[in-house]
Amino acid sequence: MDELKVFYRNESGEHVARDIIADIKRCVRAAVAREKADASGFEVYVTVTTPENVRALNAEYRGIDRVTDVLSFPMDDFDITEGPRELGDIIVCLEKAKDQAKEYGHSLRRELCFLCVHSALHLLGYDHETEEERTEMEKIQEEVLTSQGVTRDI
Repeated sequence: MDELKVFYRNESGEHVARDIIADIKRCVRAAVAREKADASGFEVYVTVTTPENVRALNAEYRGIDRVTDVLSFPMDDFDITEGPRELGDIIVCLEKAKDQAKEYGHSLRRELCFLCVHSALHLLGYDHETEEERTEMEKIQEEVLTSQGVTRDI
């Protein structure tokens, strides 16, 4: 089977540098590979979009009528053994990511990679409803980002 495929689509109307897109894909692959010994054949779709689109999706699928930074839509195709297996969709609000990067004092690259790794973990079944779960997710996120050279200072 082929390696994990990460597809990227930009619906935001704003340019995102190719090297940032490459880093997003690399970080998502690393997060999935860390958690799944055999990530081959899986597909993840990353869409960067507008606040309006994120708000509409958040309202429709979560019943929360507000903009959020990232949404995860797991497909749960873990039992499929042949052909492409959709792990799920990651939907990122580019405007919110830019605002958060400024707020946290790091680069847009760091924020987008962080949001996509966070979301990829949700696709794999992680949650952060309890403090213990939140701590575990934060630990994994930092490990993945650091392993890919995406640190807070870039």
